[in-house]
Amino acid sequence: MLQYVIWDVNPEIFHIGSFSVRWYGLLFALGFLIGMQIMTYIFQKENKPVADTDTLLIYMVVATILGARFGHFLFYEPEVILKNPLEVILPPYRGLASHGATIGILTGLWLYSRRKESRLTNQTFLWVTDRIVITVALGGASIRLGNLMNSEIVGRPTDVPWAFIFMNNTEYAKIPRHPAQLYESLSCLVLFFFLLWFWNRYKERTPRGSMLGIFLIWVFSLRFFYEYLKENQVPFEDSLPLNVGQILSIPAVLLGIYFLIRSYRNPVVIPEPQDESKEIKS
Repeated sequence: MLQYVIWDVNPEIFHIGSFSVRWYGLLFALGFLIGMQIMTYIFQKENKPVADTDTLLIYMVVATILGARFGHFLFYEPEVILKNPLEVILPPYRGLASHGATIGILTGLWLYSRRKESRLTNQTFLWVTDRIVITVALGGASIRLGNLMNSEIVGRPTDVPWAFIFMNNTEYAKIPRHPAQLYESLSCLVLFFFLLWFWNRYKERTPRGSMLGIFLIWVFSLRFFYEYLKENQVPFEDSLPLNVGQILSIPAVLLGIYFLIRSYRNPVVIPEPQDESKEIKS
């Protein structure tokens, strides 16, 4: 049995003058870099133009950051958008919302697929999203691990033996708490391996929208319940029956159920290659 975990990790890896490298930024970037390698492998296996992954990466980076930033202020600090809208896109980046990132990513992939949905590449919206969620799950695990390194998004007080005492969080220090960041990180890691196995089994025969549906249901169902173990992010949530994270997770789960049902009602039909040796010559 553990007697709590004393979490006293420095969120900064090193600094040179005013420039610093932090664990959060490193883990955030690693999520994209590893995800890029995974998507390259998928494109190769499904005979898609590998060069398109460079364009896809740009769409993903821009859509993720803008969606997460705008979502944070829209859902948690809407007054900032009215008073100082430039704060949404200018540093320091002190707030990222996963629900906003989800909306941003889906929007970005829709725009990407409009350019690539041709007979030559056939990268439809659901084809792309079904594969990109593999990397998003891994990225989610990295980002939540970054939150842990920052001692932020902490859990509620608890006496479980694996509770963390976040020494670098002045607001919640010296009280054992649920390591909610670790719960979510491990959940995303499990989802990553499952989706990778699922894709590897079916590849081009993957029912369109099935992996997107599984992703949305898994991530946001667990997010709904994990919120009961976490401290609210902003004071106004204390007066709500459900906090913002839970309220936003409900439509995401319903959307996931829709995509999952739709995927199995519309199975992928891939024509068998014709055997030219059997053709009768005239």
